Amino acid sequence: MKTIIYTKNIDIPELTMYAQQSEVQLYHIWEPEPGIFIAESPKVIFRALDAGYEPISLLLEQKQLLQEGSETVELLRKIDELDINVPVYAAPDEVLKEITGFHLTRGVLCAMKRRPLPAVEDICKNAKRIAVLENVTNPTNAGAIIRSAAALGMDACLFSPDCTDPLYRRAIRVSMGTVFQIPWTFLPGGNGAVQLKKLGFSTVAMALRDDSRSIDDKEINSEDKLAVFLGAEGDGLKQETIDSCDYCVKIPMYHGVDSLNVAAASAVAFWALRDK
Repeated sequence: MKTIIYTKNIDIPELTMYAQQSEVQLYHIWEPEPGIFIAESPKVIFRALDAGYEPISLLLEQKQLLQEGSETVELLRKIDELDINVPVYAAPDEVLKEITGFHLTRGVLCAMKRRPLPAVEDICKNAKRIAVLENVTNPTNAGAIIRSAAALGMDACLFSPDCTDPLYRRAIRVSMGTVFQIPWTFLPGGNGAVQLKKLGFSTVAMALRDDSRSIDDKEINSEDKLAVFLGAEGDGLKQETIDSCDYCVKIPMYHGVDSLNVAAASAVAFWALRDK
């Protein structure tokens, strides 16, 4: 159930998580227990709730409470169905302007509890196609790749330890909440290709090399279980990862273009390499 609390001050302790604390601070706030993340917009918050994430509180523009039939009002009805009391802080627009980027959120923020991450083995157990991100530090790219993975036939996403956090606000927003719909976790470190091979996957490095195969290669597409590795914008995959993969694959380019943005490349790769 919800409790509506009207405020004209975002500096109260209950709202520091929205206005003052960084995402890194929220991540570590309850160590060694999982921390907090912030979800934005009703659609994204709905998806997080449907995935079983527990809300701590909501912060919204108070005029949203009057918009009967809106996504926000429907979201509050869903909050009422929960067995926990969730405070909903409502503030005037001029107060919320003090929060950077608030108007990108469609008027609603929700602080939510993180959950312990699943083991890599559990993620991979029944998967046929997995996306593996290595050193993708840009949250926008990470969010876009997650959305493509969820939409285009990947069963799960794995992240190297040096990747951005998939539950950072921008990553969640760009993914449109699909980060709550596709299984994911972090690899423990070390050579990810070697680890995935031990779990029965053939491994594919998306990289520009003279011996790269076309993305529509029949042998690759016939593999029962594939892990598709994508590297950081610019630097690409580590040489160690490329050398350890079973296949090196590239997307055919035209008009003298040498490569795509990693998020765009991921969409092409996931569609071409999906389990058909």
